[in-house]
Amino acid sequence: MQSLARLSRTGLVQKGFVPQAIRNYSSVSQAEIDNEPRFLECFKTFFDKAAGLTNLKPGVLNNMKECNVALRVEFPIKNEHGDVDIIAGYRAQHSHHRLPCKGGIRFSEEVDLQEVMALASLMTYKCAVVDVPFGGAKGGVRIDPKKYTVAQREKITRAYTLLLCQKNFIGPGVDVPAPDMGTGEQEMAWIRDTYQAFNTNDVDSMACVTGKPISSGGIRGRTEATGLGVFYGIREFLSYEEVLKKTGLTPGIKGKSIVIQGFGNVGYFAAKFFEQAGAKVIAVAEHNGAVYNADGLNIDALNKYKLQHGTFIDFPGATNIVDSVKALEIPCDILIPAALEKQIHIGNVADIQAKLIGEAANGPMTPRADQILLDRGHVIIPDLLLNAGGVTVSYFEWLKNLSHVRFGRLNKKWEESSKKLLLEFVESTVNKKLSEAERSLIIHGADEIDIVRSGLEDTMQNACAETRKTANEKNTDYRSAALYNAIMKIKAVYESSGNVFS
Repeated sequence: MQSLARLSRTGLVQKGFVPQAIRNYSSVSQAEIDNEPRFLECFKTFFDKAAGLTNLKPGVLNNMKECNVALRVEFPIKNEHGDVDIIAGYRAQHSHHRLPCKGGIRFSEEVDLQEVMALASLMTYKCAVVDVPFGGAKGGVRIDPKKYTVAQREKITRAYTLLLCQKNFIGPGVDVPAPDMGTGEQEMAWIRDTYQAFNTNDVDSMACVTGKPISSGGIRGRTEATGLGVFYGIREFLSYEEVLKKTGLTPGIKGKSIVIQGFGNVGYFAAKFFEQAGAKVIAVAEHNGAVYNADGLNIDALNKYKLQHGTFIDFPGATNIVDSVKALEIPCDILIPAALEKQIHIGNVADIQAKLIGEAANGPMTPRADQILLDRGHVIIPDLLLNAGGVTVSYFEWLKNLSHVRFGRLNKKWEESSKKLLLEFVESTVNKKLSEAERSLIIHGADEIDIVRSGLEDTMQNACAETRKTANEKNTDYRSAALYNAIMKIKAVYESSGNVFS
C-alpha cells in the first residue's frame, strides 16, 4: 500500500481515507494526455475499428461516418448590466437515412462545433442499436446557464429556437431536440412554445421536441429514462456467463459495489435504481468533490445534502475526496462514468480498478484507454448501448404526441375488467377470496409509466442480447459489436431505399 502522504497528494485521502490496492501512477506526461484525440476523432477511431469487421466498401463507410450538415449561429442577448452578449449556438445533423433527426441540446461553455458533430454521430448509431427510427443530431448553446437568470435563459432558448425554425433545423418530421447537459424540461417547454408560435397550422407541432413537462405534452418516465436504461443494461450483462467469468462477479445487482461519476439526472437516477436493487453505491463524484463510504451511501440523503449545500463535501458519514476525478480509481465492482467525455484517458487508465465499466455518459473513454482496459480483461458496456434509454423514451414521447393520446388511456379499464373476471373465476374455483390489496395488485391495468418502463426494459434487453451475440460471433469487444450492428442496420436502410442523385 502507498504511504498516506502519497495518497494525500493524489487527492484520494482526507480524514484518514486509505482505499485498498491503489496502485502507483504510470509515468505519463501531461503532453501525452493533452495529445489524446478530440471527441470527434475518438468516435471516428471507434467507428473505424468496428467498420473493419464489415466487408463494406470504403466509400459507403465514409458516407456513414461523416456528418451530413452542421449549423452555427450567433445572436445578441442583453445581459443584466444593459450590455449585449453575443451567444453562439450549434446544431449538427449527422445522418438523414431516417427522419426525423434526433438529439439533445446542451448549454455549456465547452460547446463547440466538433463536439456537437461528434455527439450527433454517436446519436445515429445509438438510435440504430436500440431500433429507434431516427437519424442522429445534436445541438448546443455556448453559455454557462448558471450565470444567467431564468428570464435570460428563456430569451436565449427562444432566440436559438427561432433560428432553428428559420433554417429548417427543427420540426416533428425534420429534427426533434431533447434535453442534455445544462437543459431540462423547462427549456424544452420554451422550445415547443416558440416552434408552435411559428407553425400554427401544424397539428403535430407538439412533437417538435421531447423531454417536455407532462403539462406540455411530455411523457411519464422520461426524466429517469437514461438512468433506468443504464440499470437495465448492466443488470442484463450481469446475467451473461462470459461476463461473470471474465469479471469474477456473481449474477445480479445485489451486493455489488458501485462508483458513479456525475450526479446529474443520469447519475442520480442510476444510483437510485441500483440502491433499490440492493447494490452499494460506495462513492459518488461531482466536479467540485466526491464522497466515499465503503458501506454504501444513502442516495436520497446525499441528493438532499447536495441541493442544500451545492457540494458533497462533508456529507455526514462519508469521507471526502477532494480531487473528484480520483474517485474513478477506487476499487469497485462497477464503475459508471456519467459526467463528461474523455474522463478515462491515457493519464489515469492504469489506475482504473473496476471490474465492469458502464458508460452512462457520452464518450467518457478515449480509444487508447479503451484498448488498455480491454487488454487487461475489463468489461466495458459502451455508451451507444448503455445510455440509449433517454432516446428510447423520447421516441415513445414523440409517438404519443403524434397519436395525440396518452398511453394506457384506451385500454387500461378494459384490461382491469378482463383481469377482474378471470380473478373472480379463479376465486370461485378454488373457493378462496384474496384481500383487497392483493386483488388491486393483480387487477391493476397498465398506466402510461408502466407501458413506458416495460417498453424501455424490452428495448434494452433486446439491444444487449444483439450486442452480446455479435461480440461472441465476431470475437470482439462490446463497443465494436454494437457499432457493427448499427452499421449493418443503416446499410440495410441505404440498400432498400437507395441514394438520390448518386
